[in-house]
Order: sequence, then structure tokens, then C-alpha cells
Amino acid sequence: MSVKIRLKRMGGKKKPFFRFVAIDSRKARDGRFIEILGWYSSIEKPARVNVKEEQTYEWLKKGAQPSDTVRSLFKQIGLWRKWEMIKKGEDPSALTITDRIKERPKHRKGKKAVARAEAEKAAAAAPPVEVKAEAPAAEEVPAEEEKKEE
Repeated sequence: MSVKIRLKRMGGKKKPFFRFVAIDSRKARDGRFIEILGWYSSIEKPARVNVKEEQTYEWLKKGAQPSDTVRSLFKQIGLWRKWEMIKKGEDPSALTITDRIKERPKHRKGKKAVARAEAEKAAAAAPPVEVKAEAPAAEEVPAEEEKKEE
């Protein structure tokens, strides 16, 4: 039985709330878990996290593998760095774990907006080009005027 540390979705419709759980990897996302290791609230700004450190370290020592999302959250709060120090046998007492996750800026520019911005940068960097207008030759008569004469 391989154990994973992953998120279990809780809360109501459009009001998600997650728990960190130790769970058999073959179970469903919201299936029967072994132990609750903390919680994560993504709706609050900034997002809040609460982890039971000692229990989490015990599961990691036993070989539990965190999911990609859980590992990312652990890195953001500082728990993963502390775990790596414990594995190496170093003293992690200087490190502290935060309970808030900084909100990242959203990238709202679409592909067209990015291409337009790059074109504007390139145009601003290039020297201006002079365009000389030439007078039309007297011999040439536009096609519309030819039709009127007939």
C-alpha cells in the first residue's frame, strides 16, 4: 500500500475548503483517508494554511509521497525546506512555517495583447522611417476617369 499526502475537497458549492490527508493512493480523492494532517483555505485572500507538522513529518518518514499541489503548498509555507533539513540531519529550528500564502499576480494578457505589446516595443526601438510621397504622373489617368470619358 503506497500512501500519498494529498488534498481532500470539502465545503459547499463554489466555496472550496481543502484538507491535507494521508490516504491510500488507490482511493478516490474524497475517499476514506488514514489521517488528517491539516487544512488549506484558498478562498481567503491571502490563502491560509494550517499543517500538523509532526504528524506530516512522521508520514513523510514512513515514505508517504505528497501530490504535486501539496508539495507546492508545502514549499510556499516553508515546510518542505524544513523537511529537507530534517532528512539531511541538520537543525531546522531557525526556520519558521508561515500560515499565509502570498497571492500571485494574474496574467491577464492574451496572445494578441502580448504580440501587440512586443510589436510596439520593436517599433519604439527602431529608428523612424521617412516616407516620401510622389506626385502622380500626368500621363496616368485613374480608371474611374477613363470610364467617365467614354
